[in-house]
Amino acid sequence: MANGGGGGGSSGGGGGGGGSTLRMSSNIHANLLSLDASSSSSSSSSSSSSSSSSSSSSVHEPKMDALIIPVTMEVPCDSRGQRMWWAFLASSMVTFFGGLFIILLWRTLKYLWTVCCHCGGKTKEAQKINNGSSQADGTLKPVDEKEEAVAAEVGWMTSVKDWAGVMISAQTLTGRVLVVLVFALSIGALVIYFIDSSNPIESCQNFYKDFTLQIDMAFNVFFLLYFGLRFIAANDKLWFWLEVNSVVDFFTVPPVFVSVYLNRSWLGLRFLRALRLIQFSEILQFLNILKTSNSIKLVNLLSIFISTWLTAAGFIHLVENSGDPWENFQNNQALTYWECVYLLMVTMSTVGYGDVYAKTTLGRLFMVFFILGGLAMFASYVPEIIELIGNRKKYGGSYSAVSGRKHIVVCGHITLESVSNFLKDFLHKDRDDVNVEIVFLHNISPNLELEALFKRHFTQVEFYQGSVLNPHDLARVKIESADACLILANKYCADPDAEDASNIMRVISIKNYHPKIRIITQMLQYHNKAHLLNIPSWNWKEGDDAICLAELKLGFIAQSCLAQGLSTMLANLFSMRSFIKIEEDTWQKYYLEGVSNEMYTEYLSSAFVGLSFPTVCELCFVKLKLLMIAIEYKSANRESRILINPGNHLKIQEGTLGFFIASDAKEVKRAFFYCKACHDDITDPKRIKKCGCKRRKTFLQLFYKCQIGFTLPTNNTRRVVSMPGTWKLRTRCTEDISLFVVLMVT
Repeated sequence: MANGGGGGGSSGGGGGGGGSTLRMSSNIHANLLSLDASSSSSSSSSSSSSSSSSSSSSVHEPKMDALIIPVTMEVPCDSRGQRMWWAFLASSMVTFFGGLFIILLWRTLKYLWTVCCHCGGKTKEAQKINNGSSQADGTLKPVDEKEEAVAAEVGWMTSVKDWAGVMISAQTLTGRVLVVLVFALSIGALVIYFIDSSNPIESCQNFYKDFTLQIDMAFNVFFLLYFGLRFIAANDKLWFWLEVNSVVDFFTVPPVFVSVYLNRSWLGLRFLRALRLIQFSEILQFLNILKTSNSIKLVNLLSIFISTWLTAAGFIHLVENSGDPWENFQNNQALTYWECVYLLMVTMSTVGYGDVYAKTTLGRLFMVFFILGGLAMFASYVPEIIELIGNRKKYGGSYSAVSGRKHIVVCGHITLESVSNFLKDFLHKDRDDVNVEIVFLHNISPNLELEALFKRHFTQVEFYQGSVLNPHDLARVKIESADACLILANKYCADPDAEDASNIMRVISIKNYHPKIRIITQMLQYHNKAHLLNIPSWNWKEGDDAICLAELKLGFIAQSCLAQGLSTMLANLFSMRSFIKIEEDTWQKYYLEGVSNEMYTEYLSSAFVGLSFPTVCELCFVKLKLLMIAIEYKSANRESRILINPGNHLKIQEGTLGFFIASDAKEVKRAFFYCKACHDDITDPKRIKKCGCKRRKTFLQLFYKCQIGFTLPTNNTRRVVSMPGTWKLRTRCTEDISLFVVLMVT
């Protein structure tokens, strides 16, 4: 009885920290069963005439039967006062060393066979030399049937080996799915270990009633099949047998089958499944999630660190809850798995609070070696991980496109001057509401001044560090969904041809990534524009264009020779300036008032349909205080062209686009909202707004009828630029001319 109580006590101490009340009640129940059995045996021995030895044996037998503990999840499992952990460990050791012995024996026999065949081959070669006359006659000996059978067998084995290699190498979709599935099931088995770690180290479990044991069995059957595939595909069987993944399978798969056979469970070395976390970076690479070297290195360091941490915690949990075997498992302590994780972390970081510590000799011996290795790993891995995280580019994220909002990509020469000029014109308040987000892409991080400029316009401007020559960076800024891509040139560069060559290379890179993207680029020399025509996806009709600064300057000079002051007027129309009020009646007042005007486009109201161009111009100037200079005329075949002051013969059609000179976009909206029935008696043009009789359906039909490719403001009001040299407006309904203006100004 004392022995049985001692065995039960040691088993009870092997618990994982939970279920002590249930174990105590079960032990009391076992003791009551033992007392009942002893009393019944004493009464039976007094009534019989057997010898004292036989009576004592009859009394002893029920005591041993009383030690049989019911099959429950909570009660530690003893077999007549003995643990069965050795059976689980023996299954793994026999599998490992048995397979190792077979592999070494096979290699030895294969080596001896090769030596014998080599000696026999030399004998046959000598015979062939002696019988050289038969070969001189041109006669060939028939191939032996045994050699054909061996060759066929080798060919079949090679095919199976190649198939297994493809299955585990993730070269095919099936292989990738299999590799990812094995990793996912390994993590699932590790989670089951975390759940079972709250139970005693060794306990009785019924396979048909334990749900976690059934799931773990299914996982390990799959691991066994995958182990067979890996064994078949391995070129060096001995090296494969000693791999980390193979050792993990040896100490986790066989104990599960022993658990089913013995109807008991041993937590054992199942924590070794945490070593599978080392392959986490490979899995992410198979899934095309990790692409950069820094991210791969970071995940590698983290996975090695965490897997080592969890594995060491599992070993401490096992030995501390079990105790030392030479101490009859009496020096154990109840520690949960997560307490062991905490113990390993404070030990590895050399903090060592001392609130949790190892009591067993095995645990302390393991901690000695773990401190040496863990401290080295902690001192090398943690700083490197922090360095990788700290070296992450501040502007290395990806643009998140907002539904219903357009964005353009600006690249090339990104400096404080070019960006400030661009934003000053593009985001000018006269444009009304510009619902377009600007994404800058440059390979150099911005300085403090440029960064401050981006922060002042953070609601509409984003900056990302990268190069347009890198497809990965183009994907980050969502170039495929951008409305346009603008390439800025360095006007003050020492070598204009080299600057143009750089911009042409940017155009080629962007077009190779997304041929349909609209590109507007700055060029410094006129003759370099011809190189853009050699790009297959470059299409002038789709909005691609090159703005040559030298061409614009020379055109301004030429037009100034024909009409004095024309270049000044065009420059004033091109630039965005707000009106500055001057009280004095001087020439500066009128000059600044004219400078504040720009050129815009807007659809004409249906009230102008049927009227001649001069009549509409007069009505706009007198009634709406707008100066209309041209319209977009669409012929019968739907081809559009710009007509400047076409005369009385042209009648305004429905959906005609007019070109106005005005101070801001709000003024131009009067031409769209004007209604003869509602606004005929209004004298103040500021009161001309959307009326109740204005049909919104007409506007929508006109909007979709004219395929607007890119419009700066949401109200479809756009600026226009005139090209010097021909005094002809180069614009289409699908083209946003204001981008030309912005590029020229920058």
